[in-house]
Amino acid sequence: MLVKLKEVIKLENQMPREEGIDHSISLLKEGYHFILNRSRKFQSNIFETRILGKKAICMIGEEAAAVFYDPAKFQRQGAAPNRIVQTLFGKNSVQTLDDDDHKQRKEMIMSVMTPEQLDSLMEMTKLQWEQSLDKWSQMDNIVFYEEVKELLCKVAFKWVGYPLHENDVKKMTKELASMFETPAAIGPSHWIGRTYRNLAEKKIQELIQNMREHKVKFPINTVLHQFAFHKDKEGNLLDVETVTVEVLNMLRPIVAISIYINFSLLALHQFPKQKEKLKAFKDYPKMFVQEVRRYYPFFPFVAAKVKQDFTWNGYQFKEGTLTLLDLYGTNHDPNKWEKPGEFYPERFAQWQGSPFSFIPQGGGDYYLGHRCAGEQITIELMKISLDFLVNRMEYELPEQNLNFNLDDIPSIPESKIILEKIVRSRSH
Repeated sequence: MLVKLKEVIKLENQMPREEGIDHSISLLKEGYHFILNRSRKFQSNIFETRILGKKAICMIGEEAAAVFYDPAKFQRQGAAPNRIVQTLFGKNSVQTLDDDDHKQRKEMIMSVMTPEQLDSLMEMTKLQWEQSLDKWSQMDNIVFYEEVKELLCKVAFKWVGYPLHENDVKKMTKELASMFETPAAIGPSHWIGRTYRNLAEKKIQELIQNMREHKVKFPINTVLHQFAFHKDKEGNLLDVETVTVEVLNMLRPIVAISIYINFSLLALHQFPKQKEKLKAFKDYPKMFVQEVRRYYPFFPFVAAKVKQDFTWNGYQFKEGTLTLLDLYGTNHDPNKWEKPGEFYPERFAQWQGSPFSFIPQGGGDYYLGHRCAGEQITIELMKISLDFLVNRMEYELPEQNLNFNLDDIPSIPESKIILEKIVRSRSH
């Protein structure tokens, strides 16, 4: 009887497993649906599959996120697939580090997130929106996503201390955007993305080297200067390649906010009653922005490796096992979110969620954990952009395909949202 009881317990703790030799291609093709589809099939927030020829564990939900971001249980080093490192993160970036190395690098990044620096970034963004609005009002129509990428690229370079010449804007926008548009691409598009990243790295490396050789000077309070002359715990300057990667980790995410701003515009179109609420209630823009980040897709999942053997909820996690946490799925988890398929900003009015339940840009703590250091920048830049879309400009959306496909990473409306007849609002 005791033997049979043990067998039942063992059976109950057997992790649901997807059959097959490898599902890497399915992961790239199914995008945001990959983990969700299998979670629903197995009726479980955890299951086992095979990625890159090896066993992998996939998880969804607040409880899973809390475990995933426990530094005693998981590590980032060696977890991200090479295609992600070569396009999105860069070699030896903060996202790939653990323990003291991660803490030291995160401190460097957070050191430039001072109130003064952030205020400067917001003012630059407002000014660039004003200038862009002047330009757009002279055009028959614009592709909003492409224009906002350029707008944010200008802002990002100016903020780090290296304002772009107008002739370089399109080129640098393309190079930065390729880093987040191509990691999941299959075939030539992915390799083009790698090439663009290499070009951007070369330009920044030359800039850092020239600064250190005093061939060019930047104000001491700029991000470029602070990173170029930052010293590690042994008192040594970081190597040029590492500084370059982290400078790009400041530039690229700002341009990537264009995805969220595009979805903000789509939400205004899909849910037209929201516009009046945004105009009527002072605190509503923050709720709206948070709901855009929860409701629409951004980054699908994050990866880590099991640091050492442990058991969670009766499931065995073996050292070295690749583990994916579903960000999009967690933000749509019906166990946490009431009617997760509805766009309802008011859900954030009294929201007191944990750092593991709402994770569009990662979970955990900003300083010690792997939550995105630029999350507050994302929120504030989205609020500024929303103010222009709601209060400072008028426009029309011609007939177009506004559908977005959750099989694509990143997911962007097919038309990238075409706007026409853009003018300044009469009240401004």
